[in-house]
Amino acid sequence: MANANGAETLVQNGEPAVKRARESSPRIPKEPQNKVTVVLGAQWGDEGKGKVVDLLAMDADIVCRCQGGNNAGHTVVVDSVEYDFHLLPSGVLNKKAVSFIGNGVVIHIPGLFDEAEKNLKKGKGKKCHPIDCPLYSPPVFNFHQAVDGIQEQQRQQQEGKNLGTTKKGIGPAYSSKAARNGLRICDLVSNFKVFENKFRMLADHFLTMYSNLNIDIDSELEQLKKYADRLRPLVTDGVYFMHQALTGPSKKILVEGANAALLDIDFGTYPFVTSSNCTVGGVCTGLGVPPSYIGRVYGVVKAYTTRVGVGAFPTEQDNDIGEMLQSRGKEFGVTTGRRRRCGWLDLILVRYAHMVNGFSAIALTKLDILDTLPEIKVGVAYNIDGKPLPSFPANMDDLTRVSVDYKVLPGWCCSTEEARRFEDLPSQAQNYIQFIEDFLQVPVKWVGVGKSRESMIKLF
Repeated sequence: MANANGAETLVQNGEPAVKRARESSPRIPKEPQNKVTVVLGAQWGDEGKGKVVDLLAMDADIVCRCQGGNNAGHTVVVDSVEYDFHLLPSGVLNKKAVSFIGNGVVIHIPGLFDEAEKNLKKGKGKKCHPIDCPLYSPPVFNFHQAVDGIQEQQRQQQEGKNLGTTKKGIGPAYSSKAARNGLRICDLVSNFKVFENKFRMLADHFLTMYSNLNIDIDSELEQLKKYADRLRPLVTDGVYFMHQALTGPSKKILVEGANAALLDIDFGTYPFVTSSNCTVGGVCTGLGVPPSYIGRVYGVVKAYTTRVGVGAFPTEQDNDIGEMLQSRGKEFGVTTGRRRRCGWLDLILVRYAHMVNGFSAIALTKLDILDTLPEIKVGVAYNIDGKPLPSFPANMDDLTRVSVDYKVLPGWCCSTEEARRFEDLPSQAQNYIQFIEDFLQVPVKWVGVGKSRESMIKLF
């Protein structure tokens, strides 16, 4: 067929070939085939992320961890069996899903295998899908954990206060990575003699810095050599793994954030934070996921606020209310067993987390813990010296000085534990949820009223 200029235009199946070529051109942007769904903590951790992940992981194809280490702790209850996770993604309970630990995670290798074996026994021998680890992940060595303890001791002696770390070696392991003298999983599973030399150099580096550090280098190397053989079949190239998952056949990919927004190394209440990015940006850097492949981002918010360790906590209730929340909520850390400090829900803090993460929706957990209260307070504004603060303070000295304006809402003084629909909740509980939605301008998608899967009420 000739065009207006007399030139021939090829036609295939009744459609000009030029048009077909343009539509398949790499110049035309394509919508990502698969996007990841992300679950993140919106406070100081311990919000119940594991339960939300467990719910979403039931029909997921891949469940990923992208940052942190075994300083994180998630509890999931299935068929009255309580599982504790620190390094493993909570989705490991789905036998059909691949559990993937991303390059942003620092891995204590003995801890990884111990955790897998303990949870396998709890599951009465049920086999879970194998774990995949990327070549780029940094290991946490035993001496990193020892250094973590020494550093906390030094802070206490020098400044009269510590950071309240879990002493799991997370900070020192990330420090080795940033200092570029650390090692990676790819070193461990390759030539072990080369790995041994690098390991000895890193150990010597810390021995030079800390004269009271006690390291049994030969013993740890012997242990690591055995683990290298067990680890090798589980290791993959994370970048290619994620690329194939994102661009291949349709898959549901879930990312489980550890820690929480206010513990983020950049955006958290520094220096009382963790050593990784627990906000949405950590998904990209901790898994090799391009930003355009980020789909829905769910923020998990406890119906009140808790914090482990030291650091500013504007809505903390160091009184009977705090004791009641701690007792009813069984607020003890999964990783350390430490008592969590408790207080009223702080929506200034959650709104700040939303600014950083752009939550698509909220999962509101542990609403049932408030069942006995005749009235409930919610923090809605900060003041310093009588003047309102326009934004969440970056300076922690300022955060310790703030006074909080509260909205007082009526309680419901009855059990919500049997509720399975939004309509089953008392009107006062419904109003509490709607107040949170109106303040944040983010919808609440789930409400938790107990420990089991069945106690998560889905609103839409």
